Amino acid sequence: MSESPAQSLSVAERAAVHEQAVDGFGTVRVVPVDPAADAGLIHSWVTQERARFWGMGDADREQVLEIYTYIDSLPTHHAYLLERDGRPVALFQTYEPAADPVGECYDVRPGDFGIHLMIGPPTGGPERGFTATLLSVFLTYVLTADPGRLRIVAEPDARNAKAVARLTRAGFTRGPEIELPGKRAQLAFLDRETFLSW
Repeated sequence: MSESPAQSLSVAERAAVHEQAVDGFGTVRVVPVDPAADAGLIHSWVTQERARFWGMGDADREQVLEIYTYIDSLPTHHAYLLERDGRPVALFQTYEPAADPVGECYDVRPGDFGIHLMIGPPTGGPERGFTATLLSVFLTYVLTADPGRLRIVAEPDARNAKAVARLTRAGFTRGPEIELPGKRAQLAFLDRETFLSW
């Protein structure tokens, strides 16, 4: 089966659901993942040691394609690439907690909305504020796309101290640790008002 023209578009050529110019950083675009076009890129990211907490280190390209094709088929889960000045730099996923295993581990409130974040491999040296800026852009998109989203839920691997600290610096408050398939997770929450008041 041949690829459709939309599947052959690079991330930079695709329509964004959100675009934001950040002073001193560049333009960040939020672009929905196209599983067929992006499986190779995502596979190259998730199989690196630095992405071990993503839980896909042993996946091959076909498994990555299957996973993201499945996510793309769900009305409750979505995957996005963040692009900075034409280059993909991060993978974000969103989900409705009531339709996800995490929703079985805490009392889901109306307006809860879940996120996952993975920063792509660096192309240069460390850049101060890089991850914080990308997270801020993505949270801006998530919270402005739907005013009914009242609280952001995150559940990084509890062993991933860097991710937990990053969320805390972004204004998230820690909840309990929970057991999810394949990991013990640290719940973290960010109220809409808290983020928008920063």
